[in-house]
Amino acid sequence: MPNHLSTLGIIHTAISILAIGSALVALPRYGKIDPKTSPGKWYIGLTILTCLTALPIMRTGHPTPGHPLAIIILVLLPIGIYAKAIPVLKKKGDYTQAIILSLTLFLSMVPATVETLTRVPLSGPIAASDQDPIVKTTLGIIFIIFLIGVTYQTLKIKARKKATVTPDNSMHLS
Repeated sequence: MPNHLSTLGIIHTAISILAIGSALVALPRYGKIDPKTSPGKWYIGLTILTCLTALPIMRTGHPTPGHPLAIIILVLLPIGIYAKAIPVLKKKGDYTQAIILSLTLFLSMVPATVETLTRVPLSGPIAASDQDPIVKTTLGIIFIIFLIGVTYQTLKIKARKKATVTPDNSMHLS
């Protein structure tokens, strides 16, 4: 049966749903995936587990495009988490952190979308393959949502930084 999931596949899927759920709690509550908050910590931990459990899964017997994405996410997560402490990124650390952690969510959504649309419903999946127009359209919509979300986050960060600069903190030239 083409939609059969292995035990590891079931565990991986459950963890990935929880990771995405954590991000969906963090984003509206905090306006970003913040590694200092509980949902942010859950997102990061569950995303690491999702990536690690994805690597041994080979539906076709060999690596899929999802495997490099898992590795990219694993590389991006520490950069996003520690962006504010990385000297070259420190000045724009808030922006870097928001963008990179949002990017990890977007990248996670790519295989999640493809796998869901090509497996559900079991009796006749919505999409025949990862090249199906419904997959491409859905990924395009998710990408647009990502761009809107990152734009919103950067504008909020900029507004917050601007609000913290008061006339008392400004330099007066005489």
